[in-house]
Amino acid sequence: MLSLRLKSARKKSKMTQEELAMKVNTTKSTISNYENGHSTPSNDMLVLLSKVLEVTTDYLLGRSDNPNMTADEEFQEFSSNPQLSNFFRDIEASAEQEQEELRQIWEIIKNRRKKNGE
Repeated sequence: MLSLRLKSARKKSKMTQEELAMKVNTTKSTISNYENGHSTPSNDMLVLLSKVLEVTTDYLLGRSDNPNMTADEEFQEFSSNPQLSNFFRDIEASAEQEQEELRQIWEIIKNRRKKNGE
């Protein structure tokens, strides 16, 4: 997830690997290794990459689908949305089999998004 998100955020910022490397004081090959999943940045480097690319570390790590919100902020937004809260209550009150069917449907949707690179 990190490799895909890092590459996507870099491209969205219209930076080359070399430009990003210069901004975070590393080499183009290091950025390439991160983007190809051959190596993983240190925690300090992850924070620096997120600052330069103007995304959260949660987004780069796949904990959040919103590049500008942490997973906790995303949950806060979700829980304060009345329409989603009502939907969640309905799910919670449904039978276990129905909940399992919804989980399976949601996995299909998530997998489809991953295949499409979203």
